[in-house]
Amino acid sequence: MSFFSSQSTRLDSFSYIGRKGFGPLQIALSVLVIGLFIGAVTGPDADGMPTFNEPMAAVRETDVQTAPALEQPIETILASITPSAGNPDPVPEKKRSLKVRNGDTLMSIMLSAGIAHEDAHDAVSALRAVYDPRDLRVGQRVHLTFAPDDNLKEMQLDPSVVRKVAVRRDEATSFRAFETKRNLTRKISFARGTINSSLYKSAARQNVPLSVLAELVRIYSWDVDFQREIQKGDAFEVAYERFLDDDGHVVRHGQVIYARMILSGAAKPLYRFELRPGKTDYFDDTGRSAKRPLLRTPIDGARLSSRFGKRRHPILGFTKMHRGVDFAAPTGTPIYAAGDGIITFRGRNSGYGKYIRIRHAGGFNSAYAHMSRFRRGVTQGSRVKQGQVIGYVGSTGRSTGPHLHYEILARGRQVNPLTIKMPSGIKLGRKDFARFEVKRANIATLVANLQTKTRARNAETDDPKAAKR
Repeated sequence: MSFFSSQSTRLDSFSYIGRKGFGPLQIALSVLVIGLFIGAVTGPDADGMPTFNEPMAAVRETDVQTAPALEQPIETILASITPSAGNPDPVPEKKRSLKVRNGDTLMSIMLSAGIAHEDAHDAVSALRAVYDPRDLRVGQRVHLTFAPDDNLKEMQLDPSVVRKVAVRRDEATSFRAFETKRNLTRKISFARGTINSSLYKSAARQNVPLSVLAELVRIYSWDVDFQREIQKGDAFEVAYERFLDDDGHVVRHGQVIYARMILSGAAKPLYRFELRPGKTDYFDDTGRSAKRPLLRTPIDGARLSSRFGKRRHPILGFTKMHRGVDFAAPTGTPIYAAGDGIITFRGRNSGYGKYIRIRHAGGFNSAYAHMSRFRRGVTQGSRVKQGQVIGYVGSTGRSTGPHLHYEILARGRQVNPLTIKMPSGIKLGRKDFARFEVKRANIATLVANLQTKTRARNAETDDPKAAKR
C-alpha cells in the first residue's frame, strides 16, 4: 500500500480513537510518535529549510498510522516541506530582422513591423545623431528588439562591416543613439599571375578577391579592351589592401594601391595617388592619369554581345546599322554613368525602352537603353558623377533578352565606344609630380619586398622536402 493510498485508513483510525477517548498509555505513546515524526521530516538544515533526516521508507506504517499530527490534509503537509519555486522566468524579448527593399524607408519598415507611429518617429529622430536615414541601402537589414509589452526596445543596423548604429529606449518615452566602430589592422597583399585562358581564372588561381579584380578591370578599362586584347601569356600584378579584425580574420578588402598589366610584352604600371583629400586617381610612370572623360564599358562583368556596325537586326529581320554596343548581363545589373554630366532625357524612348541620355563636357553625350528601371533619385536635369549608378539592366523596348545598349555621341553623331580616341587624363603639375615620385618610390619598394616573400613562399611550396616538414 502506498503512502498516499493508506492515508484514508489512517484518518479513519484517528476518528475512531477520538470517539473512544485516549488512555494514559495511548497519550504517552502518541506524544512519543509525534516527536519522532516531527524530528524526521521537519528538522531544519543549515539554511533553515526543512529536510528529511531519514529516507521515507524507514518510517514504519504503524508509526504513521498512530500519528495525530495528520489532522491536516497530506497536500498541506507536503506543501509545507517543499521549497518555494521562487520568481517565474522573465518573458524573453522578441526580435525581428527585416531586409530593406526598393522604396523602403526606416519609417515604413518600422510601421510595417507594427511599431506605433510615435515610437517610430522618435527612434528615427534619435538615430539622426549618428546616422542619416537617407543613407539606407537596399539589401541592408534592420534589427528590431521588442520588450515583453510589444513596445520597441531597440533598433540596430550596420551601415558597414566596421560600423554599427542603434537606438535604445532610455525611458518610457525617449530613445538614445549609439555608434560602435571596429578596430581593424591594414595589411597589403600582392598577387601575380600569368593568363592562360582568362584574366578571371588566372586571378582566381592566385586567390585575388572578386572586388579587387573588378577594381583592376575598372582601372584599365580606359585603355584595355578586355574582350579582345587579352591573350594567352599576358600577365598581371596587383597590390591591394586587406583589413583584419583583432582575431586576424579578413573583414573587407580595400583599394588597389598598385597594378601592372603586361600585354604582348608591354608593361603598363599604375599607382594610386591622392591629389588632395577626397580626390584620388591612378597614374602611370610619367604622372599621367589613367582616367578618361568617358568609360568604354559602363557596366561590370558583362559580355560583349553585339558590336558597333551593320548587322541583321534580331527582331526586325533586315540589315541595319547598329549604332552602339551591347553588353549582355543579368536583369538588375547596375549601370554606371560613363562620365560627369547632366541627364538630358530619362524615360521611355520607343524601341530603346527605358532610356537615359547624359550630356558631358567636350561635346560628348552617352546613352543607355533597355533598362529594367531607373535608380531612385536619378531624374531629368540631375547632375551625375562618373561611375555613379543610374539604372539597372533590363529588356524593355525592342529587345530579345536582358542587356545594355550603350552609345557615345560625339557632336551629335554616334561613334564606336570601343575605338573612339578619348582625350588623355590629367597630367600632374610640378609640385604634385614631386609628391607622386616619392609615393611611387615607396610603393615600388613595398612591391619588391612582397614579390620576394611571394617567390620564397612559392619555392617552399614547390619543394617536396619542405612539403613534408
